[in-house]
Amino acid sequence: MKISYNWLKDYLNVDLEPKVVSEILTDIGLEVEGIESIQSIKGGLEGVVIGQVKEVNQHPNADRLKLTKVDVGHADLLDIVCGAPNVAEGQKVVVALVGATIYPDEKGLKIKKSKIRGEVSEGMLCAEDELGLGVSHDGIMVLENDAKIGIQAAKYFKLEEDTVFEIGLTPNRVDATSHYGVARDLAAYLNIEDQVELKFPSLKDYNEIVDANSTIKIVVEDVQECPRYAGVELKNVKVEESPKWLKTRLSAIGLKPINNVVDITNYVLHELGQPLHAFDLDKIVGNKVIVKKVNKGLKFTTLDEVERELSSSDLMICNAKEPMCIAGVFGGEDSGVNENTNSIFLESAYFDPTSVRKTAKYHGLNTDASFRFERGVDPNMTIKALKRASILIQKVCGATQESAIQDFYPNEIEDFIIDLDYSNVDRILGQKIERSLIKKILSNLEIELLNETKSTLRLKVPAYRVDVQREIDLIEEILRLYGFNRILIPEQAKTSLISSKLKTPNKLENLVANLLSSRGYFEILNNSLTKAENALDESSMVTLENPLSQELAIMRQSLLFNGLASLEYNLKRKRSSLKLFEFGKTYSKSGNEKYKEIFFLGIWLTGDKLPENWNEPSKEVTFFDLKETVYTILQRLGFSNVSEEQIEVDHSYFSDSLKVTRGNVDLVSIGELRKDVLAKWDIKQKVYYADINWSNCLKAIKQDDVKYKAVSKFPEVRRDLALLIDRDIQFSQIESIAKQTEKNILKEVSLFDVYEGKNLQENKKSYGVSLVFQDQNKTLTDKHIDNVMDRLVIKLKEELKAELR
Repeated sequence: MKISYNWLKDYLNVDLEPKVVSEILTDIGLEVEGIESIQSIKGGLEGVVIGQVKEVNQHPNADRLKLTKVDVGHADLLDIVCGAPNVAEGQKVVVALVGATIYPDEKGLKIKKSKIRGEVSEGMLCAEDELGLGVSHDGIMVLENDAKIGIQAAKYFKLEEDTVFEIGLTPNRVDATSHYGVARDLAAYLNIEDQVELKFPSLKDYNEIVDANSTIKIVVEDVQECPRYAGVELKNVKVEESPKWLKTRLSAIGLKPINNVVDITNYVLHELGQPLHAFDLDKIVGNKVIVKKVNKGLKFTTLDEVERELSSSDLMICNAKEPMCIAGVFGGEDSGVNENTNSIFLESAYFDPTSVRKTAKYHGLNTDASFRFERGVDPNMTIKALKRASILIQKVCGATQESAIQDFYPNEIEDFIIDLDYSNVDRILGQKIERSLIKKILSNLEIELLNETKSTLRLKVPAYRVDVQREIDLIEEILRLYGFNRILIPEQAKTSLISSKLKTPNKLENLVANLLSSRGYFEILNNSLTKAENALDESSMVTLENPLSQELAIMRQSLLFNGLASLEYNLKRKRSSLKLFEFGKTYSKSGNEKYKEIFFLGIWLTGDKLPENWNEPSKEVTFFDLKETVYTILQRLGFSNVSEEQIEVDHSYFSDSLKVTRGNVDLVSIGELRKDVLAKWDIKQKVYYADINWSNCLKAIKQDDVKYKAVSKFPEVRRDLALLIDRDIQFSQIESIAKQTEKNILKEVSLFDVYEGKNLQENKKSYGVSLVFQDQNKTLTDKHIDNVMDRLVIKLKEELKAELR
């Protein structure tokens, strides 16, 4: 939000340096994210001076050009070629010197010493549109004779310089969404030690009309969503360009002036924080303004010329025939003010914040009005802002007020009553503040003291402070103005360190994250919201009632798809080898509306295994690279007795995959993603994905201490088997049979060779399997090992029909 310092000083008699004001605003919670110095005219007319034409002669090589000699206060006269038809000797003119930059357009024009048709030109005599001082281009500007030669044009034209603060406003501080609101907060701080006068814009020129009959009848059908609605009629309005002071104010904060009526409503909005809307009175059919909801599906064209389909929850401002405006959000194309308007109905209202927010998000709109209404504007500013705008429209537009203000306000919105205990202030702040200072701070914040005891205060908080409704909010306000920097830091910090051996979820998450990072993986963090087409099961998806957009319409059911979006983003930026992981929750619901959250760890792997190197050929990652990473994680978590099984081919996103379980608990699904799934993200290379059910892992982990086990003093014995087996048999089946056959001395089973093809029967393959044996208490003999191997071979023949090669 932009705040003009010059505008701010209209309500506050301060003359502090902008930097000091910036520091104060930041200290009291209105963080200044940037400061910009601006001029009312772009470039500030730097390098532009007042001069006098001393000679005018015809250009020898051009009929429409003149050669002039101009006095700008230098020792020598300047030779300037000029094409203006009105240039004449003796004129006081505006001269852009060599090196100056003027802005006849956004790009700007830098003045250089040059030759024009063979004659030297050392500057430029300027027209008003070339300087940004007007729109005329009939000729150069001719000034009054008393204009002093050589002075800066900026000084002559009294250009206004301003400082604009960019404030990063937090969502709860709607009271500071205006210049007066910021001035009020600044005054509350300054008045703790000094005496600063806060001036509200004068309403003394408002003409209170009591008996005048109103042409328009106001009807509010939905009082809950429109607690207050007011309006006034103004006639004989002349819609034209705004005066300079008004355009300067709006331009300073980045608003483009439109016409005097619209500019005044924008001015009052940024002055007082109250959105207003001006309707063309002659376009209000039936002379009725009706606040109501309309039927779902009704088409309505807004001021941006976009046709929108209304929902049944949209509150609309209607005439007797049709809608005219989306209440609190955006005006309609057909009812607004234009150059032909001569009578207006000026609206000022208080709309329910929740209703406005839902409507704004539904239509994807974020206007200055909705920004304030959805946070909760001051209900007591409605009439003040209406009077302020009425006064300005009468002064600037020559309008006359033809009716009294109509104010529909059946149920007054009350202030908040809160009790404050001094002991809670002391406890939370960590030190004692003088009671008189606390009361002064609260008084400066326009918080009224209703009752006081030795230890407590009963306070009335104004309705515009929607962020102060609890005792803790009051304490925060006291601290905000007292100053966070004034809270003393204790010289000693007392604490007790408790060492826990428990494998807490945070510890385990950090353990695995560090493990993956050490192996070259990068952690990502994606939004928990995604689009509906990413749902794995539509019947169980959790949808948002008022999504920010259709891209964020449901809670994710899997980490996969947002991770693929991260892959797509990086692949399009020429990062083809990626290792990513993410911890996050997934969301679903059952038929009885019972919601479920499950924690997962997702791992994505694609591209080359190693960075490009001159002495080693590139090699793509494989399914087994990811499987090895997964088993390293499981081993680090303490899982040993896990089993594998193949996942059905028709899996929702895997083409080739397996599932790792422990008992009846699913731990991990690993596989290669299907091409049609990757195509949705325009990914053309292979991607491998592991879906680790982190919630199940945490439940299955034993809270045991790590125990030392001595390295065996006795040697290992390795035996190899060459097995001929059916093609659909998995190594995990062989491993499982081996471990069941010998549980005591079998330490390791591994696969070192796979062969399919020539010299083998159809649908057969050959596995080379190694087995490592070791006894902790004695040296193994060949007889013992042979006995184990014989039993194993028999088991493999019986269960897998395996043959020795």
